[in-house]
Amino acid sequence: MDLFGEFEFHYTWLALGLVLAVAEMAIPGVFLIWMAGAALVTGLVAWIVPIGVPLQIVMFAVLSILAVFMGRRYIASHPVVSADPKMNDRGARVVGETVMVTQAIEGGSGRVKLGDSEWLAKGADAPVGTRLRVAGHDGVVLIVEPVA
Repeated sequence: MDLFGEFEFHYTWLALGLVLAVAEMAIPGVFLIWMAGAALVTGLVAWIVPIGVPLQIVMFAVLSILAVFMGRRYIASHPVVSADPKMNDRGARVVGETVMVTQAIEGGSGRVKLGDSEWLAKGADAPVGTRLRVAGHDGVVLIVEPVA
């Protein structure tokens, strides 16, 4: 007696593949998409070739492992390069900008105005109103130098 009767498991594999693909889009981690591909391939093979459920499970497991490792290798060898590497690094974006001292830089630290905001600054002593250039940053503290 067949344990699963006439139930067609290929639909289950295809549905699982779609659910995993949607889950990858909802919570991206570049992991579930490979398992989704394995489930879809398993579903298509089970639809075309009449194979038992235990063999389908083994096929899914093997394809998942292969797909994950091959996918990780592909991503490692083809990294995604950002169009703007400084996009989320506000301090790096302001390097080279001119700032004005709003609180005298004494003992190596003070405050400068950049645009409409004030930043903590490190650099050579400078009185209020002096124009300086941003040479770098240390976290949220700008490192300033005299304008050449």
